[in-house]
This record gives sequence, C-alpha cells and structure tokens, in this order.
Amino acid sequence: MFNFLKKAVLSILLVVLQFTAIASYILIPMDEDKQVNHLKAYGIAYWILQNDIEVNWLLNYRGGSFLIKNYQSIEQECVIRGVSYEIITNSKVQQIKSNISDPEINQEIIKLEKAPKIAVYTPKGKQPWDDAVTLVLTYAEIPYEEIYDKEIIQNELFKYEWLHLHHEDFTGQYGKFYRNYRNAAWYINQQKNAELRAKELGFDKVSKLKLQVGKSIKEFVAGGGFLFTMCSGTDSYDISMSAENTDICEYMFDGDGADTDAQDQLNYNKTLAFKDFKLKTNPMEYEFSDIDGTTLHKLPEKQDLFTLFEFSAKWDVVPTLLCQNHTRIIKGFMGQTTDFKTSLVKSDVLIMGESKVFGTARYIHGEFGKGQWTFYGGHDPEDYRHYVNDPPTDLNLYPNSPGYRLILNNILFPAAKKKKQKT
Repeated sequence: MFNFLKKAVLSILLVVLQFTAIASYILIPMDEDKQVNHLKAYGIAYWILQNDIEVNWLLNYRGGSFLIKNYQSIEQECVIRGVSYEIITNSKVQQIKSNISDPEINQEIIKLEKAPKIAVYTPKGKQPWDDAVTLVLTYAEIPYEEIYDKEIIQNELFKYEWLHLHHEDFTGQYGKFYRNYRNAAWYINQQKNAELRAKELGFDKVSKLKLQVGKSIKEFVAGGGFLFTMCSGTDSYDISMSAENTDICEYMFDGDGADTDAQDQLNYNKTLAFKDFKLKTNPMEYEFSDIDGTTLHKLPEKQDLFTLFEFSAKWDVVPTLLCQNHTRIIKGFMGQTTDFKTSLVKSDVLIMGESKVFGTARYIHGEFGKGQWTFYGGHDPEDYRHYVNDPPTDLNLYPNSPGYRLILNNILFPAAKKKKQKT
C-alpha cells in the first residue's frame, strides 16, 4: 500500500513538473484581434521590468508582442488589469525564436532590461487630460514624476532616463493664445504666474527662463537621455533653440518689442529637427512658424490619415521598435502643431510616419549626442479637434488605440538593449 501511494505521489509530481517545464512562458499578444487592451499591456510590461524580470519584445511578431517567463504573479496581474495573455510551451517558444531568427523574416527579439525612470515636464495643477502622454501613462498605470522649470534649473533632470515635454510653449509667447483668450482669467493667471516664476529663478523674462530650460533639456539628451514631446512642445522647442540670440516676443508677451531682424538672426544649427523655417511674428496669429501643417488638413476627418513606415527589424531596430503597432494606417488628429512640413525637416532626421497627401511628417526621430529624441505631431490621438475646455478623453473607450500605442512605444524605448542602426 505504501509503495502504491509513493508511486502515485511521484507520478503526480512528475506530471506537475512536466507541466511546469512545458508551459513555462507567458505571451502577451499585441495583434488586433487577440489583445483586448493594448494600452494596459504596456503597463504590464513596465510593471514586470520594475520587478526585475526581463521582457522579450517580439518586434513585428503579432503586432509587437511581449514574451516573459511564466510567473503566477504576472498571470494574476494580467487578469486584474484586463490584459489578454497566452500560456505557451518551451517548444512553442523555441519555434517562435527560430522563425524570428530567419534572415528572410522581418522580425527581431529585443530584450527589455530595466524600467526607465520617467519625468513629465508640466506645470503644477495641470490635469492628466490636458496632455495625451500623462493621460495614457495614468491609464496604463505607468508611474511618472512631475517636474517643471525649478527642478530643471536646479539640475534635477539627470535623475531620470525619459522626459516628456507637456504641451508647452518654449518661446515665451504663452501658446500664442493672446487673440482669443487675453481677457480670460486662466490666461491672465498663467502669464502672471510664469512671470513670477521667472523672477524667482533669476530671469527677467519668461522667454529667457524657457531658453535656459530648453538648453538644459538639450544637455540631458546629449548625455544619454530620451526626449519625447508632442504638439507645440515640438516646434516651439526648436524655435526657442534657434532664437537664442534674438528677441522674438512682442510687447504683450515680455514688455518690449521683438527684434526687427529676428528672422535673420535664427540659427538652425541649434535645432534638433527643423531647418529653414519662417517665424509667424503676428501676435494675433495662433501659430509659431511655417513648420506646422495644420492649415493643409482640408480633407474630411475620416480621410485624414497618416502611415507608419516599415523598417528592417534586424537592421533598423530603433525605428522598428518605435513603430510597433497592429496597423500601419493611423487616424490623424489635430493640434496647435498637427504635423511638420517635410521640406523643413532636417535631412539627418528619420521620418517614421507621414501624410503624403499633405506633404507632412507626423512622427520623427533623431539622435543628439549620446541620447535620442522623438517628436509626434498633434494633441490627442483619439480627439480629432481638441479645444480649450473640452472634456477629457476616456481611454476606457479606446483601449486599443494605435495612435496612443506610438506614445507607449517611446516609454519602453529606454529599457531596450538596442543594436546600432545600420541603414
């Protein structure tokens, strides 16, 4: 009887061990029809990295799926957050890896090793829905810290690996909202607070404070940091850098007039992304320069689309990673800076998404020093025309948003052990 029980227990143990050995990986699929919540899947990947567990990002495999060793806690977390997952066997994993390694197949495996520490450059009191990045970070349950001018001036930026610039005006013109909102209480308070903050930090003008902040951000990137920004945080940043030695602000913004030869004094060598642009100097015009392609968007909303480029996963790992999605056709969306005229994008900048019909680039990337940056045009990927005081986007209604996925690709980007781009 004892021997029988002993054999039975051993048999059960062998079955358990065999099952553990066979079903030992979790696949988080990212294809269109198998993942119920793409956005929260990124949060799961980030959470796993926080727990010092390696994540394999399968580039171009089923929409950019994640592969992780099987831990019960990860399964539980997927269930809690409503993220689809599959338990797959060792043999299946080996088959996947073998297929991906085929030089004829445009796929690659990238190891994610460490959760990047994230900072969002944003004024205190802003709500998450004022900015698409903070909105999706909150929804995906990815932690971030808010910093602003004071923290950057005090050299605290280097505590972080990844920085997002909130929808921001680095030129000192308060978003050029003067024509429509100069008498609005929020606009008056915004200008007053910005001027007080500049004085407290030792600057006589807001534009000078923003210039120094911008230069510090540039140093952050040069030192190996990752910069991501959207909407007016893109072109206003570059304009500010180019205008280091000139005053481009009219009297209602800084108390004195702009330099009459400001345009001629711009230095395009100081910018990250753009060249040869012309300033929009009229304070009554809701525009910084001719970089922005907003006025070109005259098609109906349903026809306003942009296309992601397809890159070689094995040779051009960086853009492949940044373009991971379950579709290559993305719905367009407007912003103060909707997209960028292709003719004004520097030749060494990589265009990853474009609207050919408008002659614009929507999604661009580049290197500076040891770091890298990504600019993404538009305000909110699921709100075609976002206006001041519009209600927040409820991401529970858009859990599979391809436009928001591009933001989250950038969040995980610093975690990747990347190969050098070859082409």
